[in-house]
This record gives sequence, structure tokens and C-alpha cells, in this order.
Amino acid sequence: MLKNRTLLFAIAFSCFFVIGVALYYQHVKLMLPCPYCVIQRYAFLFAGLFALVAALVKRRTVWIDLALASAIGGAFTVYKHLEVIANPGFSCGIDPKTTFLNKLPTAQVLPQVFEADGFCSGAGDPVMGLPIPYWSAVWFAIIILALIVAHARRRS
Repeated sequence: MLKNRTLLFAIAFSCFFVIGVALYYQHVKLMLPCPYCVIQRYAFLFAGLFALVAALVKRRTVWIDLALASAIGGAFTVYKHLEVIANPGFSCGIDPKTTFLNKLPTAQVLPQVFEADGFCSGAGDPVMGLPIPYWSAVWFAIIILALIVAHARRRS
């Protein structure tokens, strides 16, 4: 069985890997991220950073809780994204959410990572049978379950 520290490193690596895949699809496959995609990137980033800190410190509970909160926030964002895809009448694209995200300091400093340029209604080409937002939902579910396991181990 994996030690908690190894599990937390694996969670952090997974989060950063997913962001790397998203950047590949953005810059190589030219799939522009929508506001929900960018919010999911932030959620993966924070979940990964908090899991990494949790792996490196002795008192992990608070950091695991923060990683779990970030992942749950990301899962909620995926749910909203999938809702927009299922109901094309919903608006998502150039709206106040996009303007707000694009004015954040991270979007100003790293627009190639955090700038929202796309529309939410287009899920893009499927990857191994699933559109990108569905893969994001799968990864958030895996990360949430792994963080719950890490949290339960920490308590016992």
C-alpha cells in the first residue's frame, strides 16, 4: 500500500500532468480554453500545490483539506461546464466571467495558460472516446477519492 506521502506526491503530479495535457491541447491542437476550462486549471493547480505542500510537511491535515476543497471546487466547475454543453442555450464565452478571469494577475502574467478565449459549448474532439470536459470530471473524481483516502489515513 502507498504511504500517505507517496500518495500526495502522486496527486500533485497528476494535477500538474492534467494541466500539461490541457496546455498541449491548447497550443498544439489549437483548442482555446473557455472560462470554465480556465477555472478548472486553477482548481487543478491549487489542488496540486496543496497536495505537494501536504507531502512535504509534518502536519498535513490542513493542506489535505485545502487540496480537497480545491478539487471539489473544480468538480463543481466541471459540472457547470457539462451543464452548458448539454444545454447549448446557456451563455458562456465573452461574458463578465471571462472578463474577470482575463483581468486576474495570473492571466496578465501568463496569458498562454490562464487566459479564457474559447466558448464553453464546444467540447472539442473526443480523446479516447470522451470529450475533454468529461476527462476533467474523471480526473477530479480520482483526485477527490485519493484525497479522501489520504485524509482518512491521516486521521487514523
